[in-house]
Amino acid sequence: MADSLVIVESPAKAKTIGKYLGSKFIVKASMGHIRDLPKSQIGVEIQKNFEPKYITIRGKGSVLKELKDARKKVKKVYLAADPDREGEAIAWHLAHYLELEETDACRVVFNEITKQAVKDAFKTPRKINLDLVNAQQARRILDRLVGYKISPLLWKKVKKGLSAGRVQSVAVKLVYDRENEIKAFVPEEYWTITAKLQAGSSEFEAKFHSLKGEKKELSNQQEVNEILAGLEKAEFVVGEVREKERLRNPSPPFITSSLQQEAARKLNFRASKTMSVAQQLYEGIDLGSEGTVGLITYMRTDSTRISPVAQEEAQQFIVQKYGEAYYPETPRVYIKKAANAQDAHEAIRPSSVLREPEHIKEHLSRDQFRLYKLVWERFVASQMASAVLDTMTVDIAAGDTVFRAVGSKMKFPGFMKVYVEGNDDGTTEEDKLLPPLKHGDKVKRKQIDPKQHFTQPPPRYTEARLVRALEEMGIGRPSTYAPTLETIQKRGYVAIEEKKFIPTELGELVIQQMIEFFPEILDVEFTAHMEEELDHVEEGKEDWVKVLNSFYVSFEKRLEVAEEEMEKIEIQDEVSDEICEKCGRHLVYKMGRFGKFLACSGFPDCRNTKPIVKDIGVTCPSCKEGKIIERRSKKGRVFYGCDRYPECEFVSWDKPVGQPCPKCGSMLIEKRNKNGVFHQCIQCDFKDEVQEKE
Repeated sequence: MADSLVIVESPAKAKTIGKYLGSKFIVKASMGHIRDLPKSQIGVEIQKNFEPKYITIRGKGSVLKELKDARKKVKKVYLAADPDREGEAIAWHLAHYLELEETDACRVVFNEITKQAVKDAFKTPRKINLDLVNAQQARRILDRLVGYKISPLLWKKVKKGLSAGRVQSVAVKLVYDRENEIKAFVPEEYWTITAKLQAGSSEFEAKFHSLKGEKKELSNQQEVNEILAGLEKAEFVVGEVREKERLRNPSPPFITSSLQQEAARKLNFRASKTMSVAQQLYEGIDLGSEGTVGLITYMRTDSTRISPVAQEEAQQFIVQKYGEAYYPETPRVYIKKAANAQDAHEAIRPSSVLREPEHIKEHLSRDQFRLYKLVWERFVASQMASAVLDTMTVDIAAGDTVFRAVGSKMKFPGFMKVYVEGNDDGTTEEDKLLPPLKHGDKVKRKQIDPKQHFTQPPPRYTEARLVRALEEMGIGRPSTYAPTLETIQKRGYVAIEEKKFIPTELGELVIQQMIEFFPEILDVEFTAHMEEELDHVEEGKEDWVKVLNSFYVSFEKRLEVAEEEMEKIEIQDEVSDEICEKCGRHLVYKMGRFGKFLACSGFPDCRNTKPIVKDIGVTCPSCKEGKIIERRSKKGRVFYGCDRYPECEFVSWDKPVGQPCPKCGSMLIEKRNKNGVFHQCIQCDFKDEVQEKE
């Protein structure tokens, strides 16, 4: 008979841990939180020190009965929820429900679900950390106060079903501000001059750098023409040649935000998908003969710390697989990413670096394998030696003008043998070799290429960029990024176009009201300060009731003013020219999760809806009769199809181009790479010239 009951959050985690602990332990899942604030009311006694009124979550009755029955059969209960504020709160609610003593050492935490880590954790159970619980309570109540006090105002004054939140409103404001920056942006003209030169049999490029000894920016064609005139008879002579070694260091191991950003860039994962797949890897995967194993450490963290055991294992692996030269002289230690980073557990890393991705690929789904490989490679690279690049900078004089050529080549790959961090524009570092050049050499001019450019507005936020912005500003915590991005889309405050956020009309209206009546909620410094206060509660340095009270005093006054002065806004639907085929009324434009769509103005009597069809001006290459239109999948992804569907079933994820391939006559599609946009044939190897990305 079992002596102990262990309660975790999920069945997958219960299954993994149960195999490690053996028959003396019953392992059950609480299926997440068991109690929460009620949905039907605010659920907080503001006048009684913000006392929360917790209720059992609907649908948890059978789970709770099962836990209580199991409790009666054992001597000891262990609460092994996740090692963070939410996990501590789940454990606290379970302890309350099962009537465990506050002094009972019932709490067990582990950062990775491996046999050794789990067994070690059960040797040192501790009491529930009330500071952690209070930090979670304070956040929950703070968010409830903001949401349940402002949201009814927005329903009354703007539109039913709206909501506000500390983190979500700041996220929408960032998207809103960026859109205004783009609208207000005034492009500025600038020029570049590229010289194509030859030394011996080798050709290379050099760019205009300076005039008469001073670095010069070229802002108009007249300045360019003056320089070109001076180059007509000039000889190109090599001046200063500088060669040096440059070290490139690896990125630290992943934290939650950097994992979400890199998975978006390299795997095209949404933040929510990244966290879902990471949860599966953390909770355990059946590896056949090895059994069920947690493959990565806990995935909600903002610490880059690595345990000495993991570091030593990585050292042995790197030296054995790649050689002594690939391990640095001293082990790499990464300091905390930011002053407000929580160092409770480690960075995200493989539970054992010896489980190489390819060796366990057969046991993983495609998404699990790709994310595990990303985590594994990033961690291994983070412990490796720096890459060494040989760089060469050459100044080439032509009369009063100096052109500069820069080249580099890899001398020693170091960590880059395993992994290189991605970036938002998709560029990669490649060897760019220059021919042997020395001072006084004359080089032959092949071509002078002047080009006009215009400065570009700041880019719209992708999920990765928005997560990075929130993190850098100290807004939110590892557990909040993914749900925040989901919420602002579900509420219709932002839409996604070409994987970038744009504010909707509704989002703009709500933010404008918030700016006027609740500026603190949108103020980055204020919100970041609140996050710090919650951290202080977790550390036992602040009383959670005092933190809430200091916020609520001014917030209550803002509410009173808004109730009196916020004007009611009538959102008029924009009427389209299209007629509803079901009832004959006009269709109107509505905003949904994935952007605008058409709906009948007779709603709710008529519930007809239609996607907005965007004709791209291309005849269908399949039937030669229909027009290619832009559509959206159920998940909001843009694709292209024939408007004669279902008679014609032509479909393409890539945008068709209106002219045939000059080589074979098949369809051309639009593609993008680091240099911009180009056209590619779907049948043969034809690619046209890359169009300059301004």
